[in-house]
Amino acid sequence: MSAEGKPAFLVTAADLAPEALALLGDYEIVYAGRTPSEQDIVDLCARHNPVAIIVRYSKVGAAAMDAAPALRVISKHGSGTDTIDKAAAKNRGIEVVAAVGANAQAVAEQALTLILACAKSVTELNERMHSGHWDKATHKSLELGGKTLGLVGLGAIGRKTALMASAIGMRVIGFDPYAGDLPGHIQPVDLDTLWRESDVISLHCPLTADNAKIINEKTLAACRPGVIVVNTARGGLIDEVALLKAVSSGHVRSAGLDSFAQEPMAQGHPFQGRKGFILSPHVGGVTSAAYVSMGVAAARNALNVLARHS
Repeated sequence: MSAEGKPAFLVTAADLAPEALALLGDYEIVYAGRTPSEQDIVDLCARHNPVAIIVRYSKVGAAAMDAAPALRVISKHGSGTDTIDKAAAKNRGIEVVAAVGANAQAVAEQALTLILACAKSVTELNERMHSGHWDKATHKSLELGGKTLGLVGLGAIGRKTALMASAIGMRVIGFDPYAGDLPGHIQPVDLDTLWRESDVISLHCPLTADNAKIINEKTLAACRPGVIVVNTARGGLIDEVALLKAVSSGHVRSAGLDSFAQEPMAQGHPFQGRKGFILSPHVGGVTSAAYVSMGVAAARNALNVLARHS
């Protein structure tokens, strides 16, 4: 509670879109900073006893929840809630909500960008050109028209990626046991079929205990030689040691990755400086438009929960 008597909203970041802040005028906004640790979140909860947390960065676990007895809702600034201890929240009667679909366009565009960059050797050729080389006589890129894209996860992001890929002439297959009413340009398949038939595999599912390291030595071995692997979802979906081995051997043509098992990526990570890896710092959903839509959705979702508790 602030000096003015306002209940607090804790934002696990240094900022929130002005459009979202406009919805929260009845609350004190507490920012955790650019790179808050879990302990920072606990300490701020103890100091401000927020009624709501908007999660952008870091993790929110049981200790933070116990430090804020007024807490009623944890709202994700995005769609992935794996950084929130949902079991602990449920046990304490705290609702967890997410801004599902708010950044779908942005992440789908990032996925398509990585697919194209891998197929067309964009970063490699750029580096070669800047070094004075002209590889027109020797380089052959991959044409995606007629190739098969396998999507693991067919929520809002997966479906937008499918539409974009279909528009450039790709056949799209997908696996998602929870998805129904699929559009005609997506052919549902089981995972064994997806591994076997895909020229490109793109991950668009949440990280759970059941699908952790779904891309591993066994599943990679089942894929076509020269497959492209793209991940704009969660790093824990990939066994990074197995992927490194598969790229190094050439079984995986290239990997376009926007998320990693540990973030931020530490200096000296084995992917760094390796041919066949195109890396971005988990920025797929970070666009000006998505920043606003995610912030507004996160604020509204939290306010809706608080209204039910009032």
